[in-house]
Amino acid sequence: MDANAPALDPARLRALITWLEHGLLEREDAVRLALLAALAGEHVLLIGPPGTAKSALARRLQHAFDGARYFERLLTRFSVPEELFGPLSLKALEDDRYERLTDGYLPTAGIAFLDEVFKANSAILNALLTLLNEREFDNGCERLHTPLVCVVGATNEVPADESLQAFYDRFLLRVPVLPVSDAGFAALLTLDGAAPDAAEPITPGERECLAAARDAVTLDPALIAALADARRYTREQSITVSDRRWRQTVGLLKTAAASSGRSAVSRVDLWLLPYCLAEQPAQLAALADWVHDTLLGARPLEAPWLTRAVEAFEQQFGIECQPRQDDGESGKMALAHAIGGLEEGPGVTRLVTATLEARMQPRYGARHIAARVAQLDELLARATAHLQPLRSRAAAMDEALRDALWLPPALAARIAAAHAASVQVVEALLARLQTVRADFAALPVDAAAAGVAPAPVRWGEAAAA
Repeated sequence: MDANAPALDPARLRALITWLEHGLLEREDAVRLALLAALAGEHVLLIGPPGTAKSALARRLQHAFDGARYFERLLTRFSVPEELFGPLSLKALEDDRYERLTDGYLPTAGIAFLDEVFKANSAILNALLTLLNEREFDNGCERLHTPLVCVVGATNEVPADESLQAFYDRFLLRVPVLPVSDAGFAALLTLDGAAPDAAEPITPGERECLAAARDAVTLDPALIAALADARRYTREQSITVSDRRWRQTVGLLKTAAASSGRSAVSRVDLWLLPYCLAEQPAQLAALADWVHDTLLGARPLEAPWLTRAVEAFEQQFGIECQPRQDDGESGKMALAHAIGGLEEGPGVTRLVTATLEARMQPRYGARHIAARVAQLDELLARATAHLQPLRSRAAAMDEALRDALWLPPALAARIAAAHAASVQVVEALLARLQTVRADFAALPVDAAAAGVAPAPVRWGEAAAA
């Protein structure tokens, strides 16, 4: 590698992503995954019906790499090797050599798009295996190194034939591409067909520099533990992931980190896992939900133990504020007789009612009130201690999201909102605790009451512990 090769600036990549996305509605995931796959030296398979911009994405991807030649071919069961690898050299045949004229064909391409890739016959697929994996091509008796950066495959459906699984496994990233949603339909109909201004392409020197930076990226124990959790989950879901695929996935995560200017893989990089691990498109949604909710915290935490505690104390306060029932009608009659010197009227009625309510208001000893306040102070301390890690986690995630070059904006917003909601849930419960504490502290004091502490409020402490 050239020691003077320039580093790949994340700002350049952001500009490239914006350029690639232009006019490709609802293709944020596919654009990012295709570009990242190419930077990592991996291949991507786009799975979806015709007319969903799969070929448009591949053609545009070629312009993201300086000097990369482009090759495109629609494969059928009648395709012959000459269509992909070039015709036989007649001159070589005259010298008893079996060689192909590869110039302009797949062995000389940097970015290749193979449409309906699984419809090719075994002769083509077997030749492609070495080309995709080792970036080498057997031309006669000579094995040639190829400049291949990335193959973008396209298919309407994944192969069910066991004989195709080895070739299918060569595509690290498997990306469903669906028609534009109803929400984006109007934008599709009014889409401007003008081509965007070309972004500055990535040079070979920058790719080499990125590869060196990727090799220096670290994977800390927390990330290794998260990947182990993902491995257990895929086993539980009967998803087979080879050791090679796990190694390639880690390489992709490190490429995402290095290209973002980081020296370690971040938890937010794990959003890539579903596209690497799912064997079938039908598995992707459940796997993505698990990764988003479990590993990225995209589901708000509800703190049920604290909710139960707050509700229990609020209910207890309501019980302790219930008026005494021993005055009844006789109390009203006695009170009316005591103030019988006053003339009847609305003012007298209000006075009688207010005075009676004051007499019926329960009063508690100072020890009773202090015990309730102490119980709430203890709970407030526990809730505050629970809140601090949530705030720290939300702040750390916000910082990580700012550096998450590859994370699709919609997913980034969902993750940030979930972490913020987790904090807001506990903050709202803390506010209710503060209110009920103030209510207990303001209970009327009966100076003559016996100094007996009340029984603690039960709210399921054992479950919370």
